[in-house]
Amino acid sequence: MEPLVTDNPQESRYEIHVAPATADADLPQLAGFAQYHRFKDEIAFIHTEIDPKFEGQGLGGKLARAALDDAREKGLAVLPFCPFIRGWMGKHPDYIALVPADQRARFGF
Repeated sequence: MEPLVTDNPQESRYEIHVAPATADADLPQLAGFAQYHRFKDEIAFIHTEIDPKFEGQGLGGKLARAALDDAREKGLAVLPFCPFIRGWMGKHPDYIALVPADQRARFGF
């Protein structure tokens, strides 16, 4: 199973799930999440966390990309308060356009 990113609006977060740890388990495991606050046409990313047992597998980047792609698809302005999301965007400048031009300096863009 490839890592799967889903929006969980009840928890206000994007979640990344991976294959079950054991062959007899049938449910994907939650490996991490990106917490957000949504208001009108904006989404503010607050905190991103990957479970330590899943670190070093590139899951944070996959989570960031999927969450930002979803925000783009929905036409949302992104406010990257989360240092991980902000840093990831800095390494992928094509996503900086999601941050309103008048807010970019605030986030170091």
